Amino acid sequence: MRAAIVPVTPLQQNCTLIWCTSTMRGALVDPGGDLDRLKQAVEKAGVTLEKLLVTHGHLDHCGQTGILARELGLPIEGPEEADRFWIARLEEDGRRWGMHGESFEPDRWLHDGDKVTVGELELDVIHCPGHTPGHVVFYHAPSHFAIVGDVLFQGSIGRTDFPMSNHQALIDSITRKLWPLGNDVLFVPGHGPTSTFGQERAGNPFVGDRVLGVA
Repeated sequence: MRAAIVPVTPLQQNCTLIWCTSTMRGALVDPGGDLDRLKQAVEKAGVTLEKLLVTHGHLDHCGQTGILARELGLPIEGPEEADRFWIARLEEDGRRWGMHGESFEPDRWLHDGDKVTVGELELDVIHCPGHTPGHVVFYHAPSHFAIVGDVLFQGSIGRTDFPMSNHQALIDSITRKLWPLGNDVLFVPGHGPTSTFGQERAGNPFVGDRVLGVA
């Protein structure tokens, strides 16, 4: 497995290109905008795209996913259907933020425990509500690698002041679903630099072990 991060939109959202080195088939995770830049990154890597994956329904993560899917004839998988609320308002949110967004219907809504394939790779789908109700995380166990969207960041966590957000649900998602995967898991957040679960457990001011009173 290989991965490349391509920041897109004025919000510098981390779109991640992942691909199977055996087949050179890949997927873009959260292609929210700057589609020409994303196409160039795919071409540079020599990857054949086979699908688009979405962690959650916010504009910077998926505002132009439907456009790219239509242009390239690719299926969209994710997020969990509770984020239909957000996907339905992509045009409205685009106007508010001065960005172009279009709503879409995923070819496959995802659920906790599902699997998604990319070439010969298989990734686990982990439903992690809180930032949005339908947020999912993609985890490749053999590589100890996760794409977590806006659930967790280096030194921070996702915002919970949006409609349908839930702060306690987000804390529970992180501590009950992500931490058990192991301290050595490297993760790509929706914005900013990568980190590991162990690093965040050691020092994150919101969900670190000391903050939460974990021995």
